Amino acid sequence: MTAKTEGRIRLTVLGGYLGSGKTTWLRHQLHEGKFRNAYVIVNEAAETPVDDALLGQSTRLSVLAGGCVCCTAKADLIALLRSLCDERSRGLSDDPRLEQIVLETSGLADPGPIVEAIKADPVLVYHIVVSEVVVAVDALHALSQLTTEPLGRRQIEVADRLIITKADVAEEGAVKALLATLRTLNPLAVISGASKGVEVPLPSFDGIAPVALPDLANQPARPPIAPARLYIDDSIDWTAFTVWLSALLHARGDDIVRVKGVVRTPAGRLLLQTVRKVVQSPEILPEQGDTREDNMIVVIGRGYTPDQLKRSLKYFAGR
Repeated sequence: MTAKTEGRIRLTVLGGYLGSGKTTWLRHQLHEGKFRNAYVIVNEAAETPVDDALLGQSTRLSVLAGGCVCCTAKADLIALLRSLCDERSRGLSDDPRLEQIVLETSGLADPGPIVEAIKADPVLVYHIVVSEVVVAVDALHALSQLTTEPLGRRQIEVADRLIITKADVAEEGAVKALLATLRTLNPLAVISGASKGVEVPLPSFDGIAPVALPDLANQPARPPIAPARLYIDDSIDWTAFTVWLSALLHARGDDIVRVKGVVRTPAGRLLLQTVRKVVQSPEILPEQGDTREDNMIVVIGRGYTPDQLKRSLKYFAGR
């Protein structure tokens, strides 16, 4: 560590496109004792946070919901970081001295402007150094995202480290093509694989040609991706809800990038998550923690309105 960075708080920015597995990866790192004593900041574009419910291993955590910290919530992030730096300087906290912060960004966030904002802030530049930008890359969906979403490319281009998630369930040829493409987009990034947060080996991609990505600069503008909130009544017919969700993803899976939420069912508190048309296995969550946002589902995508989703759910499930 050089004299220039010594004494400053190390900040790890964890980014990646919607559903890429950022929280799963971070959750495992915390379980393994990595980022020990780090302060975790979770950013969610939707007003209803979900990911913080999965990070119970961190006792030092703040949530910034309702906007991305690269743009609309940037001022909130700067204010929180300044507050943490002030507490550290004045020795106000009873916790161990703050040496590291992990910022998990929204899947809609561009890490580049976040790093620049910290470097440009006259206070934070003396207290925080961005030590690493880690970006999770979904082995199942990244190639299709890179052909249509400029944000996905920008996230990868600024990364110091790329974590290829779901590498064990993707087809090997597709993983090799993805790796070759990522190496073209970011020749210097360290690349590793992960399955549910656990490191796994990646196949060699020597001699594999990268996918030719289209120039998106002159493409027609697409509707912005935005979150919509749906309240799920306790008395809902869960069979009907499952049919509705399956039908929705089948019909609009290319528009609906992500669905997530914590719902109360006869089986307990379940974490509900989908990525594109893939429904992940539900996970039972403990009753502890903040349960105020239970039964609020966040649907993130484009090409529809919240009212359309609500009418559709009411038609199928009577709610």
